[in-house]
Amino acid sequence: MQPNPVTALPGNDGAAVTPSDTGVFPPSLIYVGGAGNVAVMPAAQEGRASPTAVTFTAPPVGTTLPILCSRVMATNTTATLLVRIG
Repeated sequence: MQPNPVTALPGNDGAAVTPSDTGVFPPSLIYVGGAGNVAVMPAAQEGRASPTAVTFTAPPVGTTLPILCSRVMATNTTATLLVRIG
């Protein structure tokens, strides 16, 4: 049996994101509403001795990044209108 795609997605809440290298939020998808790069900390990296951020270079406006994130990094993020969906 396949999961229901609506209930299987993390979409119970949403909030605008202000990029921060230190601010952590619950694992969430990130919607990109404005052009630029988006650097994120994958949720699986939290708690590691040397967590590694990932930068998505110029994702198309309207994209939801395909990774659960716990931070949108201020360093290397130039995109605007970011929303976390979790």
